[in-house]
Amino acid sequence: MENNKITFVIPSRNNLEFLQLAYKAIRKKLKTRHHILILDDASIDGTKEWVEEESKKCPELKIYTNEGPERIGIVGMFDKGIEMAETDIIFAFHADMVITPNFDKNILKYLDKGIVVSATRVEPPLHPSGPEKITANFGIEVDEFNEDKFDKWFLNTYKPKHDVKFTEGIFAPWCMYKSDYLAIGGHDKLFAPQSKEDSDLFNRFILKGYEVIQSWEALVYHFTSRGSRFNKYAGGAAGKNSEEWLYTTNKNMRNFIRKWGHFVKHDEFMKPIIPSKYNVGFIIENGDSSILAGLEPWCDTIYIDPSIIKSYVETEQVNTIIDLSKRVLPFDNEKNNEVLVTIDTKQFTEQDFNIIQQLPEIIKDSGEKGEFELNNLKIEIFKLNTYEKELIICKS
Repeated sequence: MENNKITFVIPSRNNLEFLQLAYKAIRKKLKTRHHILILDDASIDGTKEWVEEESKKCPELKIYTNEGPERIGIVGMFDKGIEMAETDIIFAFHADMVITPNFDKNILKYLDKGIVVSATRVEPPLHPSGPEKITANFGIEVDEFNEDKFDKWFLNTYKPKHDVKFTEGIFAPWCMYKSDYLAIGGHDKLFAPQSKEDSDLFNRFILKGYEVIQSWEALVYHFTSRGSRFNKYAGGAAGKNSEEWLYTTNKNMRNFIRKWGHFVKHDEFMKPIIPSKYNVGFIIENGDSSILAGLEPWCDTIYIDPSIIKSYVETEQVNTIIDLSKRVLPFDNEKNNEVLVTIDTKQFTEQDFNIIQQLPEIIKDSGEKGEFELNNLKIEIFKLNTYEKELIICKS
């Protein structure tokens, strides 16, 4: 292992024009000859040929190719790349990002074991602005991008947004010690090929006790979501969602809720907020297939009319590696959950569903075992054990 060098791990699928910008900026702007590992995920845009030619010129460039035709996705590609890295330090980097001068120094000054350091994104106005990033338009497409103007702005004009050099938060691109990453088992394959895999990973970093720091001195220009969401080869465009992304983001939001018991939550600087995870069962009276589809992700076990279970499981199982036959059980099955919520769908309201979405906080605030009613829901708490720390290590 090389202690003073970084491996930039960059998966890419049909992003050649952006990838070339990202690669050339790392090579041109950093004095240290860091390693770069490009993982081509079954691209059809000439990525393989370009990377192979470039690797002949640069011994620090390593490549990995998924010959396809199906993509692996960034979940598998990031894990493969980090496994292959020959340095102690890895940087999970995206192909549609361009670094600023002194980027590595402004990351490494904060890095240590048990710390994850993120760069600050500068983005054109394709997404809403936020306190954790900078909205500034230096070009939405590659042929519009003025890299010299971007660098001069950074060197001569830019001041950290909050007049601080760092804040607590995490998002891509992020840098850490490879050993820390491997200690939690990498990405969870539940979220393959992509979408919500980062939110799951960041929750686990926090629960593991890692400190998360965002450097406001290390910037990337982020063309924004060109891997799948706005990728033209997937049917998207700048500001236009691809059908591929819409499917995976909806699928994996349901998987995130199944695993954690809540939506993705974070503070204004993107530091994860992680409610307690309880063992919850839903008892559904007068349920139908629509109710089952809406409520199943929000509990560990759902008890419902057995006549609708088979068709639901057969339809939904393709969207998750979690065994739904162990989650969706007949109404009269033995109930061993530590919290039970009884729901009569004839009286079920939007307010009841809002309560379900805040159930972890409600259970914690109750602070004791017992039975109570909340709007139209009957809630029984038998034990207050929590299980979020059991989710730290990826076992899938």
